[in-house]
Formats: sequence, structure tokens, C-alpha cells
Amino acid sequence: MFNKVIALIDEANNQDPNTEQFNGQSVPKESLYATRMSDMLSRFNPGADELMQIAVRGQHIQRWKSPRSDFAMNKQGYHQWRSALYIFHASSVVALMQQAGYGEAEQNRVYDAVAKKNIKRNPDSQLVEDVASLVFIEHYMLGFANSKPDYDEQKWIGIIRRTWQKMSDEAHEFVLAGHITLPPPLVGLIHKALE
Repeated sequence: MFNKVIALIDEANNQDPNTEQFNGQSVPKESLYATRMSDMLSRFNPGADELMQIAVRGQHIQRWKSPRSDFAMNKQGYHQWRSALYIFHASSVVALMQQAGYGEAEQNRVYDAVAKKNIKRNPDSQLVEDVASLVFIEHYMLGFANSKPDYDEQKWIGIIRRTWQKMSDEAHEFVLAGHITLPPPLVGLIHKALE
């Protein structure tokens, strides 16, 4: 069942029309993201059970199907988009789990984790959030910074602090112990934000 659901998630993400360059090849964006999430989970929490491996692998499933442009381009629209994404991703993963033969209790646990229900109180939701934050810092923060040349230092310090606040103490220790690669141009800013 586990191999089947992972294959179904990968098959869904391989349909992403958006691509990224990776090792000299053009790869579907969400497929690369899902692989990076699984890789980070195996580094951060190698003992994670198969349900959390499924949640982490599918936490961005087919994100391109729910574009930011479908919602108002303001703060309220952003939050509505994020909430809709959590439900979309969680429902999509659970539908594939059903197809693979998982029971209701297992589906519910993954749904809650992917939908980020009760972060800080639900260890599964917190784990998905931690892995997503670690992947963002290591792989996507620099690209995000480059896409926002109008953001000043204070704005960036705020973004870094908000990311940090979402993370558990274990994830903080993981970063501070040097277990992830910080984007070199942002290292000074990251340290300043965390002081």
C-alpha cells in the first residue's frame, strides 16, 4: 500500500506543467519539491512512520491546480488561498490513500497532518510544518529573495522570524547544528533575524 500511494503521489506531481532546472535537467516543479520533502524528512526524522512519509511526500500535491491568482491579491486573499490549499492537498492525498487501500483512521491522521490541523499541538502537523520550513530555507528561500528585490532588510528579518516561529525546538536545533545548508547570500541576514 505504501509503495502504491507514493507512486500515485509521484504520478500526480509529474503532471506539473511548471518545471525547474535540477542537475542540468528540466523536471516537474512539484515532483522535485516532493522529493526534497522526503529527503529532508529522512535527514530530520529518519524514524518517521509511513503515514508521515506519505503526508510529507504529498503536502504540495498538484499545487498548480490551485493558483494564487484565483484569490484576491491582498492579505485576506493570501490567507484564503493558504486555507484552501491545505484542504485541497489533504483531500487529494487521502483520495490516493483510499485507492491504495488505507483505512479511515490512517487517512484521517494524514489528512490532519497535511491540512496542518492544530499545529503546535498535533505532532504530525508540526512535523510536516518543520520539514516544509527546512526545505524552504535550504532550497527556496534564496529564489524567493531574488524574486522580491523590493523587500528591504526589515521585511526579510520579519519573513525569517515568521518561518522560525512556525518551527519546533527540534527543527531549530537541527538548523543551528548545521544540518541544513543555509543559502550563502542570506546567512548574515538569517543570523541577524535570529539574534
